[in-house]
Amino acid sequence: MIIERLSQEHRNIETLLTILERELEVFDRGERPDYEVIRAVISYFEVYPEVYHHPQEDRVFAKLKTRDPAAAAKIGDLAREHQKGAQLLRRVARVVDGVLADREMLRENVDIIVRDFIAHERRHVMMEDRDFFPAALKALKPQDWTEIASAETGLKDPLFSDVAEERFDALRAHILRLEQEAEAERK
Repeated sequence: MIIERLSQEHRNIETLLTILERELEVFDRGERPDYEVIRAVISYFEVYPEVYHHPQEDRVFAKLKTRDPAAAAKIGDLAREHQKGAQLLRRVARVVDGVLADREMLRENVDIIVRDFIAHERRHVMMEDRDFFPAALKALKPQDWTEIASAETGLKDPLFSDVAEERFDALRAHILRLEQEAEAERK
């Protein structure tokens, strides 16, 4: 189902935000983070959420506005939220490029820009999971879901699917290490 897939993508996004946060902590300690992983996270956010995930949510939201305008109004302007996330991501990309180019910048400014992006994405995902998805599940009819599904592009997730792209190899390895560490901590 569409909402289940979008929810799984939210869990995947949280994994990437956690990785970005951990790399930022390395940077904040004055050590060198894994910039290949950071660039891969940025690249993923530039591609998959913008090209597939958000347009899919926008289609669901458009149906919700038709079926339950009051619920849609409580959620707010989803497209603007998505645009703000994209703007914050571009700021992250610029600041990381600046660090890699050895431009003079305060660590504190880098920290603020990256943390703003992480916080925005977490708030946004939490709002969608808490408010938007339940409202859509309640209001939309089977034919709405069929219509939304028919508009899918068939694009596979370039990181979390069986057709993962090579450019995300370092990030995939990093995710695997995190999962192994979490598993070891549980034992």
